[in-house]
Amino acid sequence: MDGMALGKDYATQECSIASALEVIGERWTLLVIRDAFYGVRRYNDFLVHLGIPRAVLASRLQALTAQGILEKRRYQESPPRDEYVLTDRGIALWPTLRALGLWGREHLTGRQLRIFRHAACGTELGPYSDCPTCGTVVAVPDVEVVPGPDLGRDPADPVSRALLKPKRLLRPVEVDPA
Repeated sequence: MDGMALGKDYATQECSIASALEVIGERWTLLVIRDAFYGVRRYNDFLVHLGIPRAVLASRLQALTAQGILEKRRYQESPPRDEYVLTDRGIALWPTLRALGLWGREHLTGRQLRIFRHAACGTELGPYSDCPTCGTVVAVPDVEVVPGPDLGRDPADPVSRALLKPKRLLRPVEVDPA
């Protein structure tokens, strides 16, 4: 090692990938966004599903809100409680998450944990969120996520249990408190 410390940002890089990494490149950030696509909206649900430290989650939610990727919405006044919902800017990250998930499956895990399919016809999506049956690119709200053959069927946390049922992306996940 030459003793040079890794910089904290990409300020010297003139590159759109470096700019994107400034926003979504921190550890945990893409997993928070992934969960938001799954319909996770509430702080505690992110916390239990991700197993993320509280301070880190609070920081990531604040940063994603400041960047316009998530929108903070009040769902209860007394006591005040908010939820976090993907904005159009956040939804635009879907192709990135889809590609990263496919790459991880193909090159790292070899396991199919979730299947994404066209809700209208039930066909598994192609790599670009295309429906081979309908010949269209499927809009995110029309994508259904179902458990894949390699997903454990007895998860410990309530969010993972809720995600064992087929559901459309972006719709709130329905968590049983049990």
